[in-house]
Amino acid sequence: MESGAARPVCSFAIFLCLLSAVPALAQQNLDAPEVPPQFKLDLETAARLRPQLMAQSLAAAGRYRTGSLVFDGLVEQVPARGKFAWQLRVVDNDQLNAYSSPDGTVYVESGLARLAGPIAGLWAAILSHEIAHILRRDWARRYLYQKYLENGGGGAIMLGDPGLPSASWQTSEKASADMGRFCRQMELEADREGLMMMARAGYHPDFVPALHHLLHARGLGTNKLSLYAMHPCWEERDQELNHAYVTASIEFARRWPEWYASPGGNPPVVVFAEEPTVRKTAGKAWQIQIPMRCQNLAGAVEVVLRSNPASGEAARPERLSDQIEFDTESERDVRQLTGCTSPKTTVTFTLADTAIRPKPGTQWTHIYVLDAWGAVLARADLPKLPR
Repeated sequence: MESGAARPVCSFAIFLCLLSAVPALAQQNLDAPEVPPQFKLDLETAARLRPQLMAQSLAAAGRYRTGSLVFDGLVEQVPARGKFAWQLRVVDNDQLNAYSSPDGTVYVESGLARLAGPIAGLWAAILSHEIAHILRRDWARRYLYQKYLENGGGGAIMLGDPGLPSASWQTSEKASADMGRFCRQMELEADREGLMMMARAGYHPDFVPALHHLLHARGLGTNKLSLYAMHPCWEERDQELNHAYVTASIEFARRWPEWYASPGGNPPVVVFAEEPTVRKTAGKAWQIQIPMRCQNLAGAVEVVLRSNPASGEAARPERLSDQIEFDTESERDVRQLTGCTSPKTTVTFTLADTAIRPKPGTQWTHIYVLDAWGAVLARADLPKLPR
């Protein structure tokens, strides 16, 4: 199935947070509205779109069997799970996304399913988040919050209308920001509930940041917070979920004292790479410093300063692939090993002024952190370097 065929599926899952126009309103309470017991629009919409969604997806079998087993184990943790028609489906479009229907069906796009592969913990990180959305009835909550915005300020005001006075423009802009904050809050709450669900089912919570960092390494999402973004950036997720990681890890250890014997096995190596800094030294050399923190690491990781062509589409490692390739003989890449043993380890690359551009027509682009087998663990985005 071509990715274009799946676009209606994606729009069903997230359209309530993709607003290009919102009403003007005064101060907003960003708490999620309660869903009234008689509210059925989310389930009715799911039933109406279910034939289309099922036709655009496949049962999670064969190469996706691990995902199906993990899904079943997570659903077993759900109280009153009989209220939903639980099912896992794979959308064959090579994209890196997952979403859920209010009826209890979770859809994982095939690019993301292949990224998880046979690693049960990565599947648990994907599926627990979507199951949490279903249990929280977040589709309905988004809908009700949108209606709350529409009714809170009187008439609807469209962003970008050249006839609007500046005061209305500012109020409308604030409403867009409120909607963004609301959606990001919902995503973080689903993350928190998903973490505890994983821990109870036997999957270490560290698989969640490991998944987030893998997706960021492949060019999805950003490290920068946008006021109007509907999903948290990777940096925001790491910061906001820090306490939740600790709490869920304690619960995991309590239930699974022998980590290796849990359904997800031992936790993965996780690298939190912060934004690099660039400065010129007294000797006119350039220093690039990358603060980083590692968890569950036994041994060393390799930090790679990567150079790509300055223009064109070649050699963009963040593109979708089963593995980001690194040529160990490449003269463009500068490498450094670190044990990453301190609470915060700073890796420093020192480059001569003439080396700030490694070859004509190339430029330094990203920092990647690799494990002992060359697999990517994290990416840090370089600020724009001087020419």
